[in-house]
Amino acid sequence: MPTTSETRTEIFTKLFAESRQALHRYIRRFVGSSETAQEIVQEAFLRTYRQRESVTTLRAFLFSTARNLAANEYRHRRTVERGALGDFGDSRVKTEHESPETELLRDERNRLIQEAIDRLPPQCRAAFALRVFHECSYKEVADRLGISAKTVEKHIARGLHDTHSYLKRRYNVTRQDHG
Repeated sequence: MPTTSETRTEIFTKLFAESRQALHRYIRRFVGSSETAQEIVQEAFLRTYRQRESVTTLRAFLFSTARNLAANEYRHRRTVERGALGDFGDSRVKTEHESPETELLRDERNRLIQEAIDRLPPQCRAAFALRVFHECSYKEVADRLGISAKTVEKHIARGLHDTHSYLKRRYNVTRQDHG
């Protein structure tokens, strides 16, 4: 009789064989590069394999992990591009260098927003990120995540509500601490 570990490894091996190509195509749509998609897929499988004993739905965990890695890659690429090109979308005239205070406030705001988003459930977070950061339509989000547009609508509403509530709570705590 095989041990639970052996069975989970066999299930993972089957998951790899059945999902690798579909996952690669799916992630390539996010990142636009086959090579980057391949790296993300490999990392997602590695992380899923490491967690195989504690995860109940390996396929969902795999795709969620890959989506999160793709979102991280997208954010990283945008940060690098902004650093190299500047933010042309900002109509205000910027000084050549931001003050350290302005930089710290911007970084703190971005950190709090990221914390708020990270607290969302995985599918809600994925839908929210696709809609807000990747500017996908509800239908595109539904197609990418394999859920209905109505479910996407509910995830976006929850994402907005939960992130706003989290930021409001954190802001009030910060004001009380420094006020």
